Amino acid sequence: MAEPCLLIFLLVLHFSFLLHASPNPDAEPLMAFKAASDASNKLYTWNASTNLCTWYGVSCLQNRVSRLVLEGLDLHGTFQPLTSLTQLRVLSLKQNQLSGPIPDLSNFTALKLLFLSDNEFSGGFPASVTSLFRLYRLDLSYNNLSAQIPAEVNRLTHLLTLRLEENGFSGSITQLDLPNLQDFNVSGNRLAGEIPKSLSSFPASAFARNPVLCGSPLAECKAFSSDPTRPGSSGATASPVGPDTNHPATVVSSSPTSIPANGAPVKSGKTRHAGKISLVAIIAIILGDVLVLAVVSLLLYCYFWRNYAGKARDVKSSQLLEGEKIVYSSSPYPAQPGFERGRMVFFEGAKRFELEDLLRASAEMLGKGGFGTAYKAVLDDGNIVAVKRLKDATIAGKREFEQQMDILGKLRHPNVVSLKAYYFARDEKLLVYDYMPNGNLFWLLHGNRGPGRTPLDWTTRLKIAAGAARGVAFIHSLCRSLRLTHGNIKSTNILLDKAGDARVSDFGLSAFAPPASNLQRMNGYRAPEALDPRKITQKSDVYSFGVLLLELLTGKCPSMGENVGPGMGYGGVVDLPRWVQSVVREEWTAEVFDLELMRYKDIEEEMVGLLQVAMACTSAAPDQRPKMSQVVKLIEELRGVEVSPSHEALESVSDSPSMSEDAASGVNQS
Repeated sequence: MAEPCLLIFLLVLHFSFLLHASPNPDAEPLMAFKAASDASNKLYTWNASTNLCTWYGVSCLQNRVSRLVLEGLDLHGTFQPLTSLTQLRVLSLKQNQLSGPIPDLSNFTALKLLFLSDNEFSGGFPASVTSLFRLYRLDLSYNNLSAQIPAEVNRLTHLLTLRLEENGFSGSITQLDLPNLQDFNVSGNRLAGEIPKSLSSFPASAFARNPVLCGSPLAECKAFSSDPTRPGSSGATASPVGPDTNHPATVVSSSPTSIPANGAPVKSGKTRHAGKISLVAIIAIILGDVLVLAVVSLLLYCYFWRNYAGKARDVKSSQLLEGEKIVYSSSPYPAQPGFERGRMVFFEGAKRFELEDLLRASAEMLGKGGFGTAYKAVLDDGNIVAVKRLKDATIAGKREFEQQMDILGKLRHPNVVSLKAYYFARDEKLLVYDYMPNGNLFWLLHGNRGPGRTPLDWTTRLKIAAGAARGVAFIHSLCRSLRLTHGNIKSTNILLDKAGDARVSDFGLSAFAPPASNLQRMNGYRAPEALDPRKITQKSDVYSFGVLLLELLTGKCPSMGENVGPGMGYGGVVDLPRWVQSVVREEWTAEVFDLELMRYKDIEEEMVGLLQVAMACTSAAPDQRPKMSQVVKLIEELRGVEVSPSHEALESVSDSPSMSEDAASGVNQS
């Protein structure tokens, strides 16, 4: 009995070895594209000796490239080598210098999102695009494309976005009929003729800068003789005219009473029987009509059933894993007494939308954290939000969740990411935040380190430290009876808004953390006394913020138990407080600071001052750590910013309605 089992084990082991030893078929086209287009070596993480699924901009599904996002990397030439990526579902190459005709895309049979805007592509509309029947989003805007937009685009029945603005397209668009289209723009081209009714619901800006385009929503088309040189013209005049005596022609009418132009009656030997139809002919006509009607009905039934079944399969497919679309159940609760359907709950000042709007939104995964996955969602109206899908949270019930959200929804401050709305159902919990376009501190500090990277300068680091400190201090000071905490301070949770100001995110979720999880114990920002992540104190927050300051100063990553992606650990993953204390104790303080800061002059005093603040925050004894309001004051003094006397209470920086002590005392905070 042992021999067959051993044989099976060896066969499985051999097959596994062959599977891992075989090269990924997607590696060769990716490296060929890099060699041809990446002259500035922006894709330096693309190395044949590493797993391509960890390369910059590459995402995989079942070890095949399913998503390729390479935006704003100064790529040149053609992307012809990429057409061999047969499993690709998302391709975004916008804001580069790619040129020439768009290559044949017919191999992209699984493609759903295609973004090629802001390049230098030329030639006509890529005919191969019309064969991509699974395509949802198509953006070819801001290129040098020309010629007509083919009617074959109508084959893309799933298309939700069609952006063709700022090109050189000409001809008519009367043939366009895409019933599911939600985002459409052809402005800044040379289109002519009347806008079809199927597109008239889009705003005038979608058709602007096309001088010869008319019809709703633009100016009404004027009646004029058609010009044979205009697209779609047959050469005949638009208005009725008399008979052409130079070119007489016989006019044949379907009317039995027609008479020739000379007025002579029509003679026929069958005139006598013209008004009589036999009974057999009548029955045959009726049966023929019934048969035709039945065939047409059957064809329509098959057509609509196929579309319905296809859409049902699309909804059931795991699109969330691909990162193209957020798919949630609109009714997670079963039809049982005591359950209610989930709904979106919005806070004051937030723009409202429905859960179905999130279903239709195109989405991009921003990252995975301790409590779930965050996505960037672009709604149909162009509004962009960040959606966190809570998966690893321990929530006792709906009432507890709603009470906590009600507290978090009242936090409004320039250095705090606002919670706009939430959704609660038994199997789905969603948090909707303002979207921060400039990424997070982790990637500014550690991402893309190496040649060609722009280092994070000292002034910016100090500004981010001050903004983050103000945000955490505001959370601590909002309700004294609750003593609110952030609970998860780290560099991935310090985001930057459009102005480059730091905003604190992911606050208040530690109340839903699993008890004493390994993930939380391994987090390098966690205070030594904070053994249970659900019982974080404000002093624990101060410790975590001190580690964050050390990260800014040293350029090193604290030891973390979360997978934050490629680039983690550059410069060493260490226990920062212990390492800094050991270096300072040996009087090698200069060895602490990030080498990228050594190029700046006259900042040594400020760096040492911030280092002292960080070491005070990471004191082993909680009572020896300063309050966050004091940390704000110390950092602002280093920046040379005058601090108001009331700053310690942080009453002067709040721009939200204050939470009353009575309201706060009615809610329990872990």
